[in-house]
Amino acid sequence: MTPVQKSAIPTTAPDAVLFRSPQISDGVRLWEIARNTEVLDLNSSYAYLLWCRDFSRTSIVAVVDERVVGFVSGYIRPESPATLFVWQVAVDADQRGKGIAGRMLGALLDRLAPEGITQLETTISPDNEASIALFTALARRRNTAITKQDLFSPNDFPDGHEAEDLYTIG
Repeated sequence: MTPVQKSAIPTTAPDAVLFRSPQISDGVRLWEIARNTEVLDLNSSYAYLLWCRDFSRTSIVAVVDERVVGFVSGYIRPESPATLFVWQVAVDADQRGKGIAGRMLGALLDRLAPEGITQLETTISPDNEASIALFTALARRRNTAITKQDLFSPNDFPDGHEAEDLYTIG
């Protein structure tokens, strides 16, 4: 008999987290959350405001106790209209380890599926084990393939940025 494995990741009660499209007024929180990760490339505060206005349909925020605690920013690739490109995923430090990032990704894909989105792309630096695990688990939960290929080398960046590998799910 195989023992039943239980997840070591605690989850926040499903009804305690609200998932919705970002609003312009959420832009400041998205910028703060990204800044506080100390690992994401921080865009200007203006970029997060524009993201909340122009890409709210393809992005999602997680709200706990009326406070935005996480976000996924994404857009539909113009050259591949069935592909959602996920730009950034971030969760407040006090909410990490509760499964919120994976649930945001799942909710966003479920919301976009009726529009014909069948594939997700994202880039991840080779040393970002947490993101690799997040997207690998997403593919597993959705019972679909995940592939990896080189995309951007350090020489493609002007500022000493690490390589970014392209992960494709679906």
